[in-house]
Amino acid sequence: MPANVCAAQSGSPIWRRLAQAAACPALAALSLAGCDAPLSPAVPFLGAYFPFWLICAATGVLGAVVLRVIFVKIGIDEHLPLRLLVYACLAAIMGLALALALYGR
Repeated sequence: MPANVCAAQSGSPIWRRLAQAAACPALAALSLAGCDAPLSPAVPFLGAYFPFWLICAATGVLGAVVLRVIFVKIGIDEHLPLRLLVYACLAAIMGLALALALYGR
């Protein structure tokens, strides 16, 4: 094989893709390095450890349900466009605000 053909193949996109694929497990391992037991985002609840985001998500959903009941009684609910998106965003806002207020994350 001529030398110029081998040199052209070494810089081909397939070799770059293989190098990127080999880097993915290393990056995944580095991103999980912060999940140590003392730093894990868990809250003791009735003798078990629950992730704090689960508590915040449940609180956000319950808050969105309460807001929907209030919106229906006031009469705002029928005028909302894309109701599902509005209530999902309200649940996310309340859950994230609770996470920031209580856990600082």
